[in-house]
Amino acid sequence: MNNRMNISSGAKWEDIVGYSRAVRVGNVIEVAGTTAIDDEGNVVGVNDAYEQTKLIFKKIEKALAEAGATLKNVVRTRMFVTDISQWEEIGRAHGEFFREIKPAASMIEVKGLISPDLLIEIEVTAITSNEFG
Repeated sequence: MNNRMNISSGAKWEDIVGYSRAVRVGNVIEVAGTTAIDDEGNVVGVNDAYEQTKLIFKKIEKALAEAGATLKNVVRTRMFVTDISQWEEIGRAHGEFFREIKPAASMIEVKGLISPDLLIEIEVTAITSNEFG
């Protein structure tokens, strides 16, 4: 694939597990499951789903920018949450980023994430109007 672009966050896990923060092929960008872990490896917003969600969307926004897109290009969000009763806090943060964009969205309760302090993991799909490469 000549038109493939892998975007890295620099996390050590990318090489160990074999994944990219985001991948762009043509005009489609897939952003991998993103959590509220900062650059030092600490969970941000422990016990606060709203704060975790906001940080995650900021991280996703950065990955999209590296791939040549913005949040306006997002057509799908998938939110994996450990406690669906926190949907309003998560939804409020989602709305702050996507109120006007309105991508298709899913919120799915899961048994757990990679750390018990993580309350949510989000992945997105974005489509741009121009092809890459």
